[in-house]
Amino acid sequence: MARGINQVILMGRLTRDPETRTTPSGKTVTSFSLAVDRQTQDDQADFFDVTAWEKTGELVAQYVTKGRRVLVQGRLRQDSWDDKDTGKKRSKVEVVAFDVTFLDGPS
Repeated sequence: MARGINQVILMGRLTRDPETRTTPSGKTVTSFSLAVDRQTQDDQADFFDVTAWEKTGELVAQYVTKGRRVLVQGRLRQDSWDDKDTGKKRSKVEVVAFDVTFLDGPS
């Protein structure tokens, strides 16, 4: 049986400054969101939550800020949970980045 493919490549601008935290096991994780313009005339964009782990995330947090352009290569991950307030099933799809290329020069 063939393996599945889960790969995504996005190019866009950060909608907020990256946020870095440390897990209880000591790993660093950086989160940010990306706005990717659609190829239409109506100035719409799609928004994606991105997570970058350890060295990749540390570099993003150090060198990239809101509004900067990046190219993200990664995979999609879906999380699901029960909302504590409503009891309804919730889910979220995010990009787990394994490479982030900075497209803008130094600020």
